[in-house]
Amino acid sequence: MVQLTINHTTVEVPEGTTILNAANQIGIKIPTLCYVERLQAPGACRACVVELEGVQNLAASCSMPVAEGMKVLTNSRRVRNARRMVVELLLSEHNGECQTCDRREDCELQALSSELGIREVSYRGERTRKRIDVSTPALIRDAGKCIKCRRCVSVCSETQHVGALWAQHRGFDTAIGPAFNRDLSTVACVQCGQCAAVCPVGAITEKDQIDEVWAAIDAHDKHVVVQTAPAIRAALGECFGYPPGTLVTGKMVAALRRLGFDAVFDTNFTADLTILEEGTELLTRLRRTLVDGESSLLPMFTSCSPGWIMYMEYFHPDLLGHLSSCKSPQQMFGAVAKTYYANRLGLRPDQVFVASVMPCTAKKFECQRPEMAASGTRDVDVVLTTRELGKMIRAAGIDFRSLPDEQMDVPLGLSSGAADIFANTGGVMEAALRTAYEIVTGRALPLENLHVQPVAGLQGVKEAALKIEDVRPEWSFLDGVTLNVGVAHGLGNAHRIIDAMRSGAKQYHFIEVMTCPGGCIGGGGQPRFTTDDVRLARIAAIYREDEGKQLRKSHDNPQVASLYEEFLGQPSGERSHQLLHTRYTAREGM
Repeated sequence: MVQLTINHTTVEVPEGTTILNAANQIGIKIPTLCYVERLQAPGACRACVVELEGVQNLAASCSMPVAEGMKVLTNSRRVRNARRMVVELLLSEHNGECQTCDRREDCELQALSSELGIREVSYRGERTRKRIDVSTPALIRDAGKCIKCRRCVSVCSETQHVGALWAQHRGFDTAIGPAFNRDLSTVACVQCGQCAAVCPVGAITEKDQIDEVWAAIDAHDKHVVVQTAPAIRAALGECFGYPPGTLVTGKMVAALRRLGFDAVFDTNFTADLTILEEGTELLTRLRRTLVDGESSLLPMFTSCSPGWIMYMEYFHPDLLGHLSSCKSPQQMFGAVAKTYYANRLGLRPDQVFVASVMPCTAKKFECQRPEMAASGTRDVDVVLTTRELGKMIRAAGIDFRSLPDEQMDVPLGLSSGAADIFANTGGVMEAALRTAYEIVTGRALPLENLHVQPVAGLQGVKEAALKIEDVRPEWSFLDGVTLNVGVAHGLGNAHRIIDAMRSGAKQYHFIEVMTCPGGCIGGGGQPRFTTDDVRLARIAAIYREDEGKQLRKSHDNPQVASLYEEFLGQPSGERSHQLLHTRYTAREGM
């Protein structure tokens, strides 16, 4: 432990702690623009400088480790003047267009400028050259707004191991973007949106599709339905002043009805459907391996996360056969809505407009993939992020906090608690084990409150081993088998688990991967700024939603059972494969 004083207050922290984190422990806020929790701080913005007794130069608190007896001042006149100068210089280059910027309500640069009392910029000079990149379905980059903080570079390279964005050139000419200043669509970008989630300004944002949804609602020839992902209910409230982790499921449904959607449904319905399809596929692969001796491409990877799919297509194309052939719950919903649901209403697929509300920017790309048109037309028409839905509700003049709690519509609005936990890292795995174990043994998973604790939480790579005993006769080949499962969140951790698999250091049967840290609750389209504390609050809320439901297992959903009985036939049957399954192919970056 190291003892130091910050603003004349003594604090003791572990050796290696930065001054920034030490200050946070005693409630002293130091402003930052380049720092991101858990990542190596570049010390690039200099907004976090502090004064150290006996040291001539100011230090970047985000990267400077504490030392025994250190005396730190975080708000001296020298520090205040330095921070003002740093921010004024950033503003002098920033081609911000604040009146129309997507980030005008939550811009960190603007907020810091206000906190420092900056009323005018003392420096006049050339502004950063504007270059807008709209080449991808998910993201928009505006180079004129970039302040070169390098947060996006850090998260893309360290958290996601993708490396689509880098700092190029020097001085005023420094540019952050793909190599050779190319468009984002020309490099191996998985469109996860973590860059947009950490960007402090409006340099990287999701591609806004609100007007497309309004146009569909205003049209008279479309039946417009909306589906909401499980992670939305634990985060949307943050757009309206609720603390992270506040469940707003009922108010969300009420708001969507008042926006004018003809039906409000739940992606959770097809999350339950996914478990039945994916669980059947896993059991089929296990049978082929253990009984028939075939190469059945184990371990099987989950396939719900579109950023993860793109990562595999770019970086591990030889393992694409290990991906489950199941589409994501979003795309299953679109296919079911435009066939089964449309048939019930006597409508053609092209007369049903499906909008999704997702925590994920990559879902905007996913819905435009050519594989996602099983209904004969695009299965999902438009994807909004959580942030976009918040804007849409405010634009409609809806007082969200005063709304009553309302229920989802039927038949595609009923779901189990197992579907809710799809939002959390480890949740898909837990939901799958709840169902697969009971199908094979006839008994509920023998764990407290059905939770598989080893796969929960924010550890980057998690593992569990489940011994299967006393099985039903038709599953005798699994009797005594220990099912080894792995879970990773963040593509850097996925890379680790793949390396362990390839080397033979680990042997798994089933692996869940979610693209974003914490899972979908930490998605690139969620309200900013997402720290581990925010992730944990949202995760806890999702588990409360699960535990509060009467139905806790996907195979107990009676509406899913009706869907099979009336329309699909059986899991992994002919119609299911036509509508709910797909294959992926290798793609090349730059």
